[in-house]
Amino acid sequence: MRIVEMNLGFLGLQFSFGLQQSNMAPIYSYLGASEASIPLLQLAGPLTGLLIQPLIGAMSDRTASRWGRRTPYFLVGAVLCSIGLFVMPLAPTILAAVCTLWLLDAGNNITMEPYRAYVSDRLSDEQRNFGFLSQSAFTGLGQMLAYLAPSFMVSALGFDLNAVDAHNIPVITRAAFTIGAVLSFTTIVWSIWRVPELPLSDAARAVIRAKSRTVGATLGEIWDAIVTMPVTMRKLALMSLFQWYAMFAYWNYVVYSISRSVYDEANPLSESFRRAVLDNGIVGGFYNGIAFIAALVMVPLSKRWGPATTHAVCLVAAGLGMAAIPHIADKSWLLVPAIGIGIGWASIMGNPYIILARSIPPERTGVYMGIFNMMIVAPMLLNAVTMPLYFNTLLAGDARNALTLCGVLMLAAAASVFWAREPHAHTGRTSANA
Repeated sequence: MRIVEMNLGFLGLQFSFGLQQSNMAPIYSYLGASEASIPLLQLAGPLTGLLIQPLIGAMSDRTASRWGRRTPYFLVGAVLCSIGLFVMPLAPTILAAVCTLWLLDAGNNITMEPYRAYVSDRLSDEQRNFGFLSQSAFTGLGQMLAYLAPSFMVSALGFDLNAVDAHNIPVITRAAFTIGAVLSFTTIVWSIWRVPELPLSDAARAVIRAKSRTVGATLGEIWDAIVTMPVTMRKLALMSLFQWYAMFAYWNYVVYSISRSVYDEANPLSESFRRAVLDNGIVGGFYNGIAFIAALVMVPLSKRWGPATTHAVCLVAAGLGMAAIPHIADKSWLLVPAIGIGIGWASIMGNPYIILARSIPPERTGVYMGIFNMMIVAPMLLNAVTMPLYFNTLLAGDARNALTLCGVLMLAAAASVFWAREPHAHTGRTSANA
């Protein structure tokens, strides 16, 4: 229960990410953006992750405040995230939405990296499998609730699907983001209040105080960590390239694919498109619910088969699911491929971190978790820059073709997992049990 409670903040954090994944592309379309430009408008996510997470990781490794190493970053990130969520659906223009997304993603990333390190700090080697996979479970639960919130408001609370503001943004979108603003802050505060960080030993404090805390020293620490990166971590980069390029494209284009295959509609201001957004909410909620369950089931499977083999199998399931969606014309059948996507998503948020935690030295957990996030956001950044260049040509301006590409890339990621051999558990960790 302590491990579950310390990961509760991931519920609010991932509710925020779920709102972005399911609503940001439609919000841009409501404000007049073209489909080809959607990845570029989403640039804030990968770029803030690329810049902020390694920096915050290195800084938190060097922090020895009265509140702990990671807690100050949790709180700052939670405040920024909540402000961004509240303001986003009020954006009157594409530019305003882009600027707000930068604020929101900065908050998310300031919180995310120390949260990974906090779990690694707090748990023993034996507990770490459950620790990271329980984070994965809360990822599934938080995003499931975020995806389902608009549909629940329409079907159960009587909200009008066609009620929009002067900028074509639905009222249900505004309500969902307001809920997210409250949930993001309160769950993070609950986690750090109920399961505070372990106090640093005098020896650990002495090591931290001996390190320079200047920006130059922090950047030097990041560069040195990159140069001396463990071999296993380097090999995980290829897997990350394929799976995260695919995930970013999937989130950006699945709504447009459903709108075409189910409703034969491409106009983002139509009622059919808004229904496609709700359908994607149900699909996303379902696959995140599957992810929540799969993450718990995966704990013994990961121990028995190893996280690499388990992850490869799950990525194959996700790839087949993504490739199937463009061929489905009846929305009720969309839940079938969502099963595979949910299994893959559960593994993505858990198993690579188990492989990583076994290969990195404990005293540099923060900086290496931040650098590993660079391997997540760099493929997204690559997608944001390259997808607009070939969307209207190689993909014929059709989001269904983008989903097919996602499926192929997931299968490539599955094949590349085996290149990253798993080392023996790193010795020398002295973290106490939670």
